[in-house]
Amino acid sequence: MLLRENLARRLVRHRWWVMAVLAGVTAYFSMALPRLEVKAIYSDLLPSDHEYVRVFKDHPNFGNPLTVAVMLKRTDGGTIYNVETLGKIFRLTREIDLAPGVDHDLIMSIASEKARYLQATPGGVDSEPVMGNYPPANDQEVAEIRSHVDKSYNTSGFMISPDETALLLTATFIEQRLDYRDAFNFVRDMAARERDANHDIYVAGQPILTGWIYQYEAQVLYIFAATIAALIIALVLYMRNIPGVVTPLVCSLVAAIWGFGFVSYIHDPIEPLLMVVPMLLVARSFSHCVQFTERYYELLHRLGDKRRAAEAAFTYMVAPGTLGIITDATGLFLIAITPIPMMERLALFCGFWALIMIPTNVLLPPLLLSVLPEPKNVSAIINADHNAVGMYAMIRRFLAFVASLSFGARGKATTVVLLVVIAGSLYQSLNIKVGNPVEGSGLLWEDSDFNVAVGAINRHFVGTNSLEIILEAKDPENIDERTARHFDTLKTQIELQRFLESQPSPPTATLALHDYVPEANRLFSGGNPKWAPMDFNFGGSQRATIALTMGNTNVKALMHVTNFTHQHTTVKAFYKDNKQETVDIALDNARRAVASVGTDHERFTVRLGTGTIALQQSVNDTVQFYQHRLLLLLNLVILVTCSIAYRSIAAGLLLLVPVNLSNLLVVAVMASMGVGLDVNTLPISAIGIGVGIDYGIYLLSRICEEHQVHKDYPAAIEAALSTTGQAIFFTATIVLIGILPWYFLSDLKFLAATGLLLVIVMLINMVVALIVLPLTVWLFKPKFIAREQLLTRGKTAGENA
Repeated sequence: MLLRENLARRLVRHRWWVMAVLAGVTAYFSMALPRLEVKAIYSDLLPSDHEYVRVFKDHPNFGNPLTVAVMLKRTDGGTIYNVETLGKIFRLTREIDLAPGVDHDLIMSIASEKARYLQATPGGVDSEPVMGNYPPANDQEVAEIRSHVDKSYNTSGFMISPDETALLLTATFIEQRLDYRDAFNFVRDMAARERDANHDIYVAGQPILTGWIYQYEAQVLYIFAATIAALIIALVLYMRNIPGVVTPLVCSLVAAIWGFGFVSYIHDPIEPLLMVVPMLLVARSFSHCVQFTERYYELLHRLGDKRRAAEAAFTYMVAPGTLGIITDATGLFLIAITPIPMMERLALFCGFWALIMIPTNVLLPPLLLSVLPEPKNVSAIINADHNAVGMYAMIRRFLAFVASLSFGARGKATTVVLLVVIAGSLYQSLNIKVGNPVEGSGLLWEDSDFNVAVGAINRHFVGTNSLEIILEAKDPENIDERTARHFDTLKTQIELQRFLESQPSPPTATLALHDYVPEANRLFSGGNPKWAPMDFNFGGSQRATIALTMGNTNVKALMHVTNFTHQHTTVKAFYKDNKQETVDIALDNARRAVASVGTDHERFTVRLGTGTIALQQSVNDTVQFYQHRLLLLLNLVILVTCSIAYRSIAAGLLLLVPVNLSNLLVVAVMASMGVGLDVNTLPISAIGIGVGIDYGIYLLSRICEEHQVHKDYPAAIEAALSTTGQAIFFTATIVLIGILPWYFLSDLKFLAATGLLLVIVMLINMVVALIVLPLTVWLFKPKFIAREQLLTRGKTAGENA
């Protein structure tokens, strides 16, 4: 205590020098703010150590999720076989080839080189594009194209809908050259030019999804501005004085400048979807400052001098405030154990921001309060007049009732209710799902343009989601081997396809290099359909067929099923949606298919997998694996730091009760809401635990102080809830008021759902802190509560002066 008293005196005595240093640091960080970058990097969302991600990075031309799907749909009931519609798909195909960052070799439609048909010629078998270099100009040319389609392979379901009312164009982008805003605007403008009364155009794909998120960026900023405005209004209405409003605002602004300046200096972009986390840190900053300010008001009323009150407030609050911030920051830094680059960057950014709350929310508040005008309504805020009426009196009476639930006969009844709630929450939490619970994207509303487009494309074609099994050449440098063309490779592809398609829940379609060979085999054998299937017992004609098929086809036309040198190849399985149930079934079938053929072959290795299905699961696997480890480490950090601070293991264990109960309740609520655990909800879970431990530390410290005065647990609990509990109630309430509008204002479902989830997190943490922690203290009556000189005990310098 003596050390804190001396530090308080020196800090307040030299307040102008200290504030000048803090202002200089703030100016330094503010210079980097113009370089702040909010940017999505797809590969940074993927876990670096997952086998599926390694396969994707080894074979980026197979199942690349950075693919845009554009569906051209007749709306008048006609077919696509007319000059107007075929002209549109021709123009769309040529125009998307000009999109910034597009991979020119991975564009597919019936107007591209990949749509080909075979015909027998005197010289053998020729492979020609279905449409050629010009769109049809008359009905005769349309009929010719239709005859080409009839002779083509693998166009129905992939490029032309089975009912012949829609056409599909897909284009893959190169990540290093992809600017989501540019790609999104280019594709949408392109689609708008071709949309008319007889044609509708639907656009989907991961680049479009990210583009939509950028599209809502301005709205998100407006919503955040409204949140800040709501927080300020709530502060003004509650505090009704200058220090109570200015101190939280200035401290939170300084912390935000330091946090954003830091991430700008280290050149780390912020993921757009995770901009909600800085907003939560602003709210945490408000919370710490309000706790400090409320304590300052108590001491100012008692001491009658703002400088002495500032010193005393610092002496009391530095220990619990610093302890809460350290546990917050450690919890955020621990997010970095998740081997996802985006999460590692977020952990560094948010962990630093949380840590700098020590200078900005512990050191700065007493300095500001010591120089700001003395408030006139202190006695009303701290409920000094017990006969008063109004808002503060209502809060006091409410908290007195809450306190009564934590001891005596009501405490016993609360214990029974609590045990029932825990049992129900445990049961409900078992239903929590990891991954995507809806068709399309859960980031957007079900009736959004994107999700409507996904549904429309899935209804007409084989599906926007793929799972790929790679047959990887063991010696890819030996280009004479051409492993992808070898009989063993093609035979293995057939076996994999047959296995997948024979399962109870098969993919809507499969596609492999083998599917392009039978037509050539038929033509090469005189046109008789019975010669189309490959007979691996007669290798000579089969080798000739493969050579003719490959040799008469543009090499790039097959790059979606084999690489440029025909060494690696893939088996694609297509699915209508990416709901977690679909993903689980698809991967289970694929694993058993791979097991049926074996992974190790003479010339190649079978690797599962890539595609949107596998990459989605790689993230889900990582979240599921690390969420429990993160929770365990957070518990360990809280136990160690709090046990050391309170010099009692019982204190650490006591604080773990409300923290883990809050987390259990939040998971149960998420399960009830149908919200799944994913990479975006993981940080919110960590921050929720940080909120709970902050409330717990502040309230437990105050109970310890009040027990020293009253020597009675019920009296100490009542006194703590009427003081520190009031600050907890207010900070939680203003955050609820600020965040709740997200649900009603946002066109981005993720932000709306996150807002609702955060409201629930804050509400649960407040209720648990105000009821469960005091109840636990009353039930167990730990000895450390009554110990002298514990954390914040003893008379302060200000009180002795």
